[in-house]
This record gives sequence, C-alpha cells and structure tokens, in this order.
Amino acid sequence: MDHSPLTYRQTVQPADCRRVADIVEATGYFSPEEVSIAVELVEEHLAKGAASGYLFLFAEKGGTTIGYACYGPIPGTLASYDFYWLAVHPDYQGQGVGKKLHAQMEALIIAAGGRKIYLDTSSRPQYEPTRKFHEGNGYRQCAFLEDYYAPGDGKVTFVKDI
Repeated sequence: MDHSPLTYRQTVQPADCRRVADIVEATGYFSPEEVSIAVELVEEHLAKGAASGYLFLFAEKGGTTIGYACYGPIPGTLASYDFYWLAVHPDYQGQGVGKKLHAQMEALIIAAGGRKIYLDTSSRPQYEPTRKFHEGNGYRQCAFLEDYYAPGDGKVTFVKDI
C-alpha cells in the first residue's frame, strides 16, 4: 500500500488523456464509448481551457494520478454545477479517496459561488454502490427517466444544495 499523502491538482496536462482512460477502463464500469467520452472531455479542456465548461480535479499519490473528478458550471444558471465524473483506480478504492476527492471538488465549487450540484447516473443494479456513494455525500434523487440510456437502464438524477 502506498502511504504517500494524497495531493490534488487542477491543471490539466496532455498526459491526463491517457491517465483518465486508464482509470475509467480499470474500474470495469464503463463501455468503450464512455471511456472515449471521458477522454474527450479532457481534450476539450486542453483545447479551450475553462471556457470548455469542463473543470478537473486530479488526486495523486506519489506523483501517480489515482483518481479524478470532472465538473463544471451549468450554462444559463446562476450558481448550479454539473458533476460529470468521479473515478478512482480500483487499486485505491475503499480507502476514502473518492470521498476526499468529492469534498475537494465541492469546496472548489463553493469557492466559485456554486449553490447546487447535479449529477446523473445509471439505474442499473451495477450502479447501486455509486448511487449509495452519492447519497452518502448528501445528494438526493430528484428525477428518474426510465429507459434513458437503453431499455431497462434509466437515468437517475441527483442534486445537492451546498
């Protein structure tokens, strides 16, 4: 087990495209198309910076990126944010990294004047731990769209007032 301290970084680097792909693939939760989308968001940020609407927070141990969060302000709202992704490499799951990464991301949103955070996830049984994680971090379900992603795979939307 790596006992080095957990550090955070907001600056997006070209190597993060591969790092994000590696983390997302390693979780085993996401399809190849979803992995591509995760990487596209990094590429969009690299091309446009904060104007892309995608902000990142990376968690690192010993100089290795072990997790990340992607979030951004929702256009047309005064103080609402979308929470797009949070993924932690399986080697570091169960150690509180996701919870700490989420707390850091939330602090950044609050510092930027954010008041609400929205997130979407799948209703598939595989995502039950994900939904429980979000509920444990103070989110409440505010919407459900049946068969959104595919037949039998609805979209569950959560919100948190901060």
